[in-house]
Amino acid sequence: MRLRSEASTSSSIVTQLDKSTAVAILGKQDGWYYVNYNGKAGYVSADYLIQDRDGVFTAAGRVNGDGVNVRASAASDAEAVATVDNGSPLTVNGFADGWYAVTCQYGTTGYIRSDFVDLTSAASSSDSGVVSVAKQYLGTRYAYGGASPSGFDCSGFTMYVFKQMGISLPHSATSQWQSGAGQKITSTSALKAGDLVFFCDPSRSLGKACSHAGIYIGGGRFIHASSANSGVIISGLTSGYYNNYFVGGMRI
Repeated sequence: MRLRSEASTSSSIVTQLDKSTAVAILGKQDGWYYVNYNGKAGYVSADYLIQDRDGVFTAAGRVNGDGVNVRASAASDAEAVATVDNGSPLTVNGFADGWYAVTCQYGTTGYIRSDFVDLTSAASSSDSGVVSVAKQYLGTRYAYGGASPSGFDCSGFTMYVFKQMGISLPHSATSQWQSGAGQKITSTSALKAGDLVFFCDPSRSLGKACSHAGIYIGGGRFIHASSANSGVIISGLTSGYYNNYFVGGMRI
């Protein structure tokens, strides 16, 4: 689906939207919806947009202002239960009267005015979508410093896959772990498909917090750019080497 600069099929294309992508509706004009997606505003034909009727859905979002208050209820005079910074990731759980019901990255729930949130995907990246994207690159060769289908290193692989979901990550395992991009998970038993997973082998870490990264796919397994000998493969997580050096997971 094309997001256009004006309410016309002849206007320029702002970006392409995948099927089931969640957008925020800002208005309607002559058979077109004016919407916001990932900080970009434009028009989509009403023929291709299904409007949520009960205001209950799940989407990923990011805060687009500094010092934004999370309120206890959907009202400007409601108690502020937290303050979130520009760029902070959120899970958006619904919409009502100009407010999003949200869950912040460390578990706080509340409401934020919709103009302070940009929707970034149709659902949290912890769903099977990110796993499906990752599996497309099974067998891709390993390349130190690589971050494209011509060759990946471990963090280049995770960075590239999440970029396809509209989520930006830095290019190193330690930087991703320390980025604050999502909710940290300390136990392998709490992981869900699509979570990032991080490891630290002291013999390889050179004093850094993490030496390796991958994406959990469920069933005690994860997909990762392993080594020059293996490339992108699926490995077990619940026992052996990777279980011993597991640092934690991150749900974005």
